[in-house]
Amino acid sequence: MSDNVEIRESLAGGVDEAGTGLQDFVLLLQDLVLESSDVRNFLTEMATTIAGQLSQDGNRISCGMTVIRHKRPVAVASSDPRAQSLDELQNSFGDGPCLTALRSGTPVYVPDTNSDKRWPKYLRAAGAARIGSILAVPMHLQNQAQAVVNLYSPAAHGFSQQGIDEAENLAGISAKALDLALNIAHLRDARDDLTAALKSRTVIDTAIGAIMAQNRCSRDAAFQILVKTSSHRNIKLREVASAIISSIAGEEDISTTYEE
Repeated sequence: MSDNVEIRESLAGGVDEAGTGLQDFVLLLQDLVLESSDVRNFLTEMATTIAGQLSQDGNRISCGMTVIRHKRPVAVASSDPRAQSLDELQNSFGDGPCLTALRSGTPVYVPDTNSDKRWPKYLRAAGAARIGSILAVPMHLQNQAQAVVNLYSPAAHGFSQQGIDEAENLAGISAKALDLALNIAHLRDARDDLTAALKSRTVIDTAIGAIMAQNRCSRDAAFQILVKTSSHRNIKLREVASAIISSIAGEEDISTTYEE
């Protein structure tokens, strides 16, 4: 049995007086940050863990994670299809408890979807999906993104005050882990972009050298030949350079000659 499975089983019992459950939750998040292949995978695991932590017999909680980047909400991850569909539905309406929590930076609780008068269209849809109550808890991130934990209960008044407090505590702890995961993802993207840029530069430099040798011209003149060919063909500069290298290597024929 893996360490993560053991921690998940420990979390299923909730938080005891010594706070053992929260300690295990922190350890699990640390492992998820290190082991997850990307942010979406990390958030899916986190949503599943939070849902399991807050669920009780007869009150199975669904959890979704909504992240806003560039002022646009995106349903990023969920513990199950029900949470995913409800998150996406709310985003399509453009308003609801979870988006309100994101905008206000404060938790929003809908104790009964059948009697609450806010967001009538969305709450009618949630009630039709057999959701009795909704709790939305914003995650306060250091990163430029915004995020919220969306919790759905099949029962009206499905979140006690203790449950609300615990949800806020879990969201606070998760925010720190999400910040770290987003920073790691940003560094990975920067590394990949740099690698791609260096590879592209190498291909272009090699093609310029080939044009210089073919035309007995300067580096600047060779580069202008490459740019003109790219413009005339409406093809990216790197693709033109790759084609030149391939033609020299005999891998494919290029119909156009590269002359000044």
